[in-house]
Parts: sequence; C-alpha cells; structure tokens
Amino acid sequence: MARCCGWSATEPPLVDGVTMQIRTYRAAGGVVLDAADQVLLIERWVLRAGQPTREIRLPKGHVEPGETDQQAALREVCEETGYCGLAVLADLGEGLTEFDWQDAHVRRTEHYFLMRLTDPGRSAPHFDSPTAEEARFRPRWAANLKEAASLLTFASEQYFALRGLDHLQADSPMCKRIHHEETAR
Repeated sequence: MARCCGWSATEPPLVDGVTMQIRTYRAAGGVVLDAADQVLLIERWVLRAGQPTREIRLPKGHVEPGETDQQAALREVCEETGYCGLAVLADLGEGLTEFDWQDAHVRRTEHYFLMRLTDPGRSAPHFDSPTAEEARFRPRWAANLKEAASLLTFASEQYFALRGLDHLQADSPMCKRIHHEETAR
C-alpha cells in the first residue's frame, strides 16, 4: 500500500497535548479517460482556514457497507460527475492518506481504478446524502495524465494519475513488443 502524507499509522496525533479522535474509512475512485485519453477531474471550492480555496480532484468517495471498492468507484464517479458509462481497465492499487479535519485525525484508505468512458453522454450529477452540499463538483478535463497530475491539488491523487500513465505506457503496443522481444531472448 502506498503511504501518502501524514502521521505514523501507530501513534494517535496530539493537538495541544490532547489525543485527537481517529476516524478511519475506505474510499474508492477513478482515473477516468475518454476516447482521446483526456482525463476527467472534478473542481470545487472549499473553505480552508476561512479562505475560499479551489481544489482539483479525482472523483472518489466512501465505500458503502456491502459494496466492493470497484463498485464504489464506479458509483462515485457517476454521482460526482454525471458520467456513468464506464469500464474498468485496471486496478491502480491503494494508498493511505492522513489529515486532520475538524476535531478528528482521518486515516483514509483510497483505492483507485483506471477507467475508460464508454458513453460520453452526461446526466446531472446526483447526490444521495443530505450532507452532500459540500460535495458539489464541476467536471474539468485535463489533456492527458501528465497534465492531470500537474493540476491535481493533492500528492496522493497525483500519484494515482501517474500510476495510470505507467499502466497505459506498459500496456502500449510498443511496450508489449519490447517486452516480448526481451523475454524471447
């Protein structure tokens, strides 16, 4: 598992000498490509320390009870972007992201999948949670995975965009030919 940003997984963080509550959960999302290998991102404005801050993110969200990570990733991409015609190309793995939020220290395991948009039609994003007001996103497209990695706000998501690029390059016809030639020797 990749470890991204944060505290030791064994020691609860202290704030002003008080141990913070630790909240753990799983999230799943997608690195989504269209037919031209443009990358679907989401853009939102949030308040950080009282200041409006723009974030560029990969679509992802909580894994619900009884749901696999892949099912959650497909659902979350559809809910947050309105793009629901998706095919999973590869499992990009998971990583641990840690951060402080409100009165808790959060440990979130994030699992990403490389996806291909199979239907460019878009419906309105839909949010089932009454608290989803903070989760209002606007789709944004990056020209390619390198550009996506440079636009993404957080290092943990940049990492998975680059993993998607590695997968595509390893899966390209040229790479397959080189691999075949090397293994035939």
